[in-house]
Amino acid sequence: MKIKYNAIIIGGGLGGLTAGATLAKLGKKVLVLEQHYIPGGCATTFKRKDFVMEVGLHEMDGLFELDSKVRVFEFLGVNELVRFVQIPELFHLSSDTIDFTFPHGTEVAKNTLLKKFPTEQKGIQAFFKLINGVLIETPKVPREKWKATLLFPLMPLLFPNVVEASKMSVGHWLDKHIENEELKLILSANLLYYGDDPYNTSMMYFSVAQASYIGGGGHFIKGGSQKLSDALTQIIHDNGGQVLLGEKVEDILIENGKANGVRYKDTYNTTGKPETIYADAIIANAAIPNVVKMLPEAYKPLLETKIENLEEACSLISIYMGFDIDLKEFGIKHYSTFIQGENIKSIRDIRENAQGDWDKKGFVFVDYSQIDSGLAPLGKSVGVICAADYLSEWEGLSASAYKAKKEQVAQLFLKRLEKHFPGILKHLAYYDVGTAQTLKRYTLNPKGTPYGYAQTPSQSGRHRIQAQSPIKNLYFASAWAMPGGGFTGAILSGFLAAIAMKKQINWKLYPAMLLNDNRVVKLIQKETIADNTLELTFEKPIGFQFRAGQYVTLKLNHPLKKEIDLPFRSLSIVSHPDEPTLRFALRLSESSYKQSCVQLKIGEKATILGPQGQFVIQESTKDIVFLISGIGITPVMAILHDLLKRQYTGKVFLFYSNKTEQSAAYHNELTNLNLGNYTYVPVNTLTSKRIDEELLKTHLTTFNRFEYYLVGTTSFLSSMKSILTTNGVNASEIKEDDFG
Repeated sequence: MKIKYNAIIIGGGLGGLTAGATLAKLGKKVLVLEQHYIPGGCATTFKRKDFVMEVGLHEMDGLFELDSKVRVFEFLGVNELVRFVQIPELFHLSSDTIDFTFPHGTEVAKNTLLKKFPTEQKGIQAFFKLINGVLIETPKVPREKWKATLLFPLMPLLFPNVVEASKMSVGHWLDKHIENEELKLILSANLLYYGDDPYNTSMMYFSVAQASYIGGGGHFIKGGSQKLSDALTQIIHDNGGQVLLGEKVEDILIENGKANGVRYKDTYNTTGKPETIYADAIIANAAIPNVVKMLPEAYKPLLETKIENLEEACSLISIYMGFDIDLKEFGIKHYSTFIQGENIKSIRDIRENAQGDWDKKGFVFVDYSQIDSGLAPLGKSVGVICAADYLSEWEGLSASAYKAKKEQVAQLFLKRLEKHFPGILKHLAYYDVGTAQTLKRYTLNPKGTPYGYAQTPSQSGRHRIQAQSPIKNLYFASAWAMPGGGFTGAILSGFLAAIAMKKQINWKLYPAMLLNDNRVVKLIQKETIADNTLELTFEKPIGFQFRAGQYVTLKLNHPLKKEIDLPFRSLSIVSHPDEPTLRFALRLSESSYKQSCVQLKIGEKATILGPQGQFVIQESTKDIVFLISGIGITPVMAILHDLLKRQYTGKVFLFYSNKTEQSAAYHNELTNLNLGNYTYVPVNTLTSKRIDEELLKTHLTTFNRFEYYLVGTTSFLSSMKSILTTNGVNASEIKEDDFG
């Protein structure tokens, strides 16, 4: 029997998940296909050391009576699964001339501004009247084209604030009503949450969001935005739907002018064959320019003509940071601190600053320790620096040049952070950098923008791409469509698409049967193989092929512990590709993921997403040296057995560093490996020196006749590369796998 669905959703970002959850709640059979190994798009988190890093959420607006998504959350039951935490204030703005905290609450904010700028009473009153008026009027504006056409002559009378705001940019409105440049800078201080240019940002979109931020306050999701994405995923599953991760849609199928299916493929297992699945309707929670590429040739012009002149929004750079101290106790006073760009004297300078030099660019620093964020253990903190970014900054760079530039840019921002908060960098335990290139890689969004099409006056409100596409039964639900970017915009986009479909689609009734995901496998064996080291053996998914040295994302389907962690890890495959099972080894810790692994029972299920990675042996005439630290031995085990199977005759040196012999995973197997020209050099750092230049020279004699494969912590890799390059080894001869 062919399995069919009422709706197939391309992409598991907030828009897609909200649309899916809404339709599932309405009794429709839903399938979400997400190309990444986690749901959420920009509403995700990742784990580094003790810290859960928040990818996209600084604060979510509203959650009060005028906020439309309150009713969406109530309908879906989100509040039963997610805890929202109130932010202390909207933001703090800091510059050479401004030191201002913008409070929550419309009246409190208005009075605070009037006290500071008494001569601007008329402009301040007009500002709050407009933004609150737009927030109230917007839900009442008719969405049906015939109604909008009929009421068009009456629009200025029925919706005066919407009409006024829709004609102007933020910059032009502020210039018209306010004279004081400092006040203008304060009112637009968080413009980064909408775009990079006040003179190209719709006053209408800005008004809705800003009024909601001020009136209802900002909120964070305890544990990170991944909790919201996971909650929406759970709602879909609980209501008979399905979310499949690591599945990339390549084609949208159209029959008799109607979208009726998709062709998709495993994102990671490139040897797998495409699958075809059919539905009553399709929702694209993907960048609209990418949707064009999925359409049959005959239908592409229908959409291309609508988007060919549209402008994409800017991207963002984020420096994710973990601190070994509670920053609130350290002395940081505000949740969001906007550090104004050094050359910004008026709002006319904002765009040039955003696109200018890194060392002068304005940025926001978010300190999640100001609230009960659930992102770090007690006594530690997570923070983020965020600024405007552009893909053009990173395109065309080699891997090494990209890495070097990321580090250079990070240091510029960190230096400026230290200037504002002296001593903070002494407590910086970890940092990572996400650029426009990173956003493009993980979301597939053109130009790496999280906002979709820019919220310009001509691309906002009724001018924005609507939920219904030009192709029947194909809908949009994303930042690229109505109403636009941001968490609230994406959520409402998904809900509006689902409600429109409820009325317009001729739904059919299908059996409850869902697709079988053969990547879900059972645990076969669990064994302690060294001190504090656990090996897990799982079934091998049908048709799963990989190369020795690759890794997978291992997702625990029902982890027993979830605090300050995520249910997945990237784990190298220990077993050889010819083995009938998949083996993984991990050092144990108190993390929820690893403690859940300890408590796994034989027969419990996990999902294998992969293979991934390029840490594989290159075809070369040179001999091989492995420089390995700790659990970094895992990919090397598969590679060594592959060399053995291939009857490799070249020289192989394995330098393997651990504290003790008892903590060396697979030590006995490595000692007795029957590989010709193989030299095993165990290094126990508790009783002997670490791997150093002297030790390498003793065994290798000369350095430049080998290819080097390095696995270990960042500091270990840095030390090893320094030795090698100092001794004339070309960077192209060094391959590394960094596990932090």
